[in-house]
Amino acid sequence: MHVPDGFIDAPTSAVTGVVAAGALAVSLRGARRELDERTAPLAGLVAAFIFAVQMLNFPVAAGTSGHLLGGALAAILVGPYTGVLCVSVVLLMQGVLFADGGLTALGVNITDMAIVTTVVSYAVFRGLLAVLPRKRRSVTVASFVAALVSVPAAAVAFTLMYAIGGTTDVSIGKVATAMVGVHVLIGIGEAVITALTVSAVIAVRPDLVHGARGLQQRLKLRVNGTLVDAPTPTAPVAARTSRRTLWITGLVTSLVLAGFVSFYASADPDGLEKVAHDKGIDKNTEKHASADSPLADYGVRDVSDARLSGGLAGVIGVGVTVVAGSAVFWAVRRRRSADVSPVNTGL
Repeated sequence: MHVPDGFIDAPTSAVTGVVAAGALAVSLRGARRELDERTAPLAGLVAAFIFAVQMLNFPVAAGTSGHLLGGALAAILVGPYTGVLCVSVVLLMQGVLFADGGLTALGVNITDMAIVTTVVSYAVFRGLLAVLPRKRRSVTVASFVAALVSVPAAAVAFTLMYAIGGTTDVSIGKVATAMVGVHVLIGIGEAVITALTVSAVIAVRPDLVHGARGLQQRLKLRVNGTLVDAPTPTAPVAARTSRRTLWITGLVTSLVLAGFVSFYASADPDGLEKVAHDKGIDKNTEKHASADSPLADYGVRDVSDARLSGGLAGVIGVGVTVVAGSAVFWAVRRRRSADVSPVNTGL
């Protein structure tokens, strides 16, 4: 779903850039409420994990592949505001370093892949949790459905943007049908990856999963014929693993996925590339501004061995993304600390 330069005209790209900038500003403020000293390190890891898994294209139909978008996964793990920032960091790293997704189309990609997927998936997720039993299994089920819906929603959003500012004269109805059709299939893969990842984190540290907070219902006691909340336990439930262990495990997993498993990913074009080629909307594609980057196309320049080149690029990408993401979320956390300091509260 990475939109290259030349698909969308300059005025529409500029408008989406303004929309993206406004959404990022709102997300920065909202992330202050979501992040604390426990969850801020996890947010940087989530960005790195999304980068790694996006390198793993999986086949969805004859000659077509798909990959994780990550909006639902990020929103459920670290919150919707932080989720927008996570995916945006990934898109920025991909565009600047790997020539994946146009730089003039960065606003389009952030709007589509970060904002739409996160907002839609989190709305679906919360709606389902409101009617499902308040159990951890419900979080996994809601994660699956939310991720599944988010991908065709992003396909619809792209189609609408293309209808407004597309640079080729094609049938929008045919584009919409093709985009939604293939991205429903991709959504199934997105849903499986999201549900498995959320379930794995909940199994060891449910307290760190934003979407699982407040799920446990308070125990009710009958006192003099009236039901009242039982006292809150004084000792917290022991976590099955430490935050440091979880972070290291997640980072190592991301490095292995990007540095080794990615070599076995499908080489078929992804959903947008396939539709663009079949429907002729890629006729005005422009050369990427970062096409001469030493990491362009997820390979290291001057490294002739394809496996080694791709693996090194993946490892570098994970490293850069986790550093950039952690820096952003560390700064947001510090701003939150400043906002609640005694000086600012008047205490």
